[in-house]
Amino acid sequence: MAKLKVPVGPADHAQGPTDAPVTLVEYGDYECPHCGHAHTIVKALQKRFGRQLRFVFRNFPLREIHPNAETAAETAEFAATRDKFWEMHDLIFENQQDLSQELLSDLAKRLKLDARELARALEVGEFAERVKTDFSGGVRSGVNGTPTFFINGQRHDADFELDTLGRAITEASI
Repeated sequence: MAKLKVPVGPADHAQGPTDAPVTLVEYGDYECPHCGHAHTIVKALQKRFGRQLRFVFRNFPLREIHPNAETAAETAEFAATRDKFWEMHDLIFENQQDLSQELLSDLAKRLKLDARELARALEVGEFAERVKTDFSGGVRSGVNGTPTFFINGQRHDADFELDTLGRAITEASI
């Protein structure tokens, strides 16, 4: 079973207490339909497990098959520097069928972020290195598709349906 090579740290985007008995890490792609499905499952798991679960999202854009995934990831990272990562993360997944530059700009405006600043950041690749760092860590951990989950540092190789992932989280908390 593959292990998470880059431990969860302060630079990660995390929800839930740092001392939660279970940490669920997802390497995801904003344009991946499977990740869109996983997004709703993770939300349900967060509700079910509450403070017993810490969730971490890391970028793993599959550029060759999802041409807008990189820009979406950089948009989420832009929002993160303005304390709006999770809001943008959710909005991107809720609108993943059209991740055009125009939509991402509209999402920024919805969150009261400066769309011109976002356009400039995307143009110069201000957040490309952050996305690349997540991606490289995923490759080092054996990630080759999305979504890929790790539970307490161990890769979850079963399906990511609600019951299966829920059971795995329950087992990891014992």
